[in-house]
Amino acid sequence: MRRLRHVGYVTAMAQHGKSGRIVVDLEPEEKRRLYAALSLSGLTFKDWVRDAADRFCADRDQPPLFPANDTATLPAASERIASSIGVSAGNGTETIQTPISVVSMFSGCGGMDLGFRGDFDFLGHKYRRLPFQVTWANDINAFACKTYSRNLGAEILSGDVNNLIGTMPNSADVIIGGFPCQDISINGNGAGVNGARSGLYRSMVEAISRIRPKVFVAENVAGLLNTNNESSYRQVLRDFIGLGYNVHHQVYTAADYGVPQTRERVFFVGTSLDVNSYVPPKQVLDRATWITAEQALADLEALDRNPGKNHIWSAAKKSPEQGNRRLRAERPGYTIRAECHGNIQFHYKLSRRISMREAARIQSFPDDFVFEGGLREIERQVGNAVPPVLAWHIARAVLDCFK
Repeated sequence: MRRLRHVGYVTAMAQHGKSGRIVVDLEPEEKRRLYAALSLSGLTFKDWVRDAADRFCADRDQPPLFPANDTATLPAASERIASSIGVSAGNGTETIQTPISVVSMFSGCGGMDLGFRGDFDFLGHKYRRLPFQVTWANDINAFACKTYSRNLGAEILSGDVNNLIGTMPNSADVIIGGFPCQDISINGNGAGVNGARSGLYRSMVEAISRIRPKVFVAENVAGLLNTNNESSYRQVLRDFIGLGYNVHHQVYTAADYGVPQTRERVFFVGTSLDVNSYVPPKQVLDRATWITAEQALADLEALDRNPGKNHIWSAAKKSPEQGNRRLRAERPGYTIRAECHGNIQFHYKLSRRISMREAARIQSFPDDFVFEGGLREIERQVGNAVPPVLAWHIARAVLDCFK
């Protein structure tokens, strides 16, 4: 869409003549949605263009974080993943005629959205471009929204989803979202889906009811399936099935799909009668071939602190409340949490806690994905995210529903 999502259009025009004036040709509906979003954000059109242009130019001027010869330890893991997936690491796009429109809820910094889009590199492997196109996205965290816009180059609405649900498009092929888990997780308050945060899944139910997508994908902590959360699990499943969809749910271990982390998450995938049934992606690695913390992080060990690339870390000392865990070099990283208050895992070798860039690596974010905010805000964004590589495998399986 010609709405300056990629400010390259602005840059190209700015090269011609000395005038600072820019003329943008938008369709009436695009203009209406853009100005509605700007009104909600409190920005003027000029401020928005300036901000986007500044970020675009700054990104182009940034040198790469890691020289090409610094990744010598990575090809083995990359080759193992590529051979398991059965595709090469080269460029390419899945063959499908038209873009598949996506509404993204609880988008966070964009981990799931990046996975559905594809076209990114991780540990030397190229995750191909997929034909999903996000047409609406939202999150309540302002810093996460800044990170999302910076890295995905797309519009995202910042604010309470219940106040913004009326701005969603009337139709979309897919709805995706990782609804909040704070009331369900083992570190939460145990309120389940009746809690203020996890109860927001009902907003997703409302959106699916309004838009009637062909497929929806809802992600949450695996703890939702624990015995103590049985009533919440049954309520979520009942509400999704009650919308008239065939619903498949399964717990995925991220390490099985090329993520260097033993994170477990449950995905609910609903399909309408208009598309093929969902078949979950086959795992590409097993315990014997999982990517270890050392394989994922070894090339970062000698790097100095670099705030511009999020290579910063907490100076918190050991804490009796989950603050003593240390990565083990020979196994994948432990689950990266959102609310660890600086008590993130210690490095397997160095005398410090892991950096935000290392945490992002463990979550399978590419190195050119830069997070906005300070240490605690970045910690929250990284920990809340769906690992992009896991999301990419889910997206490939969803794509098969449309074939």
